[in-house]
Amino acid sequence: MNQSFKELIKHKFPDLSRGQKKVAEFLVNFMEKGSLYTAGQIGKEAGVSETTVIRLAYALGLNGFSDLQELMRKEWLSSTESKEAASKPAAEEKKPFNEWLSPVDEKELSQAVDALIKSDQVYIAGFRESHTAAYWLYYKMNQLRNHVLLSFPTGFLLETLCNLTSASAVVVFSLPRYTKEALEVAQQAKKQGAKVIAITDRRLSPVGQIADITLLAGTTEHILSLLALSQIVISSMQKRDEKTAGKRQEYLEKLYAEQGIFLE
Repeated sequence: MNQSFKELIKHKFPDLSRGQKKVAEFLVNFMEKGSLYTAGQIGKEAGVSETTVIRLAYALGLNGFSDLQELMRKEWLSSTESKEAASKPAAEEKKPFNEWLSPVDEKELSQAVDALIKSDQVYIAGFRESHTAAYWLYYKMNQLRNHVLLSFPTGFLLETLCNLTSASAVVVFSLPRYTKEALEVAQQAKKQGAKVIAITDRRLSPVGQIADITLLAGTTEHILSLLALSQIVISSMQKRDEKTAGKRQEYLEKLYAEQGIFLE
């Protein structure tokens, strides 16, 4: 089987029963426990029966619970090794924001940054309350690269989305209460082959289920959690593509000075 555990869960999640979905979310969020606990212990933690845990394995197309646990164990160990190998600068960058951040998956953060740097355009979507964070990310990213677009607070233009290509990246903020606009943007982006990056509270949220990359926000009722995660993304982009970002910022400073925008 070529799919990772998280990819398999995401692919099969819509077809699972309510109880199986509870187990799946528990295992995705607590992979270490899933790798070590018995089926009975997992069921107790997830609030379902041991039988439901075992049935989940078969629903995922596996031969039994032992195969499910082995798949989880391999991914958990791989993830642990990746975190240990994460660069110190990234860890230092996150220190001021740990109060509001969930543990950031270094691999997915790296993939997101890579996509945002290499894409032909970036479309950022955030609706209603999350639009504030979306606008901040849009403003800061415009200082690092060109062709960055932003949704409206309450909707989007299909005429803008139709320009997305397989070389584009789309960032979608999707937090409770989840909006249909966020899901629609993600679905349309996927149809056109664009890379979808979800900033959400759960890997298996509506947008998280179809995103290519998922970055988890921490205390989602606090706007600072979104801004903190966005700052991590911007700082990582700046360091990864320092030459290009530096040239653009230098040119912007020249324009600011010519227009007298800032007093000092």
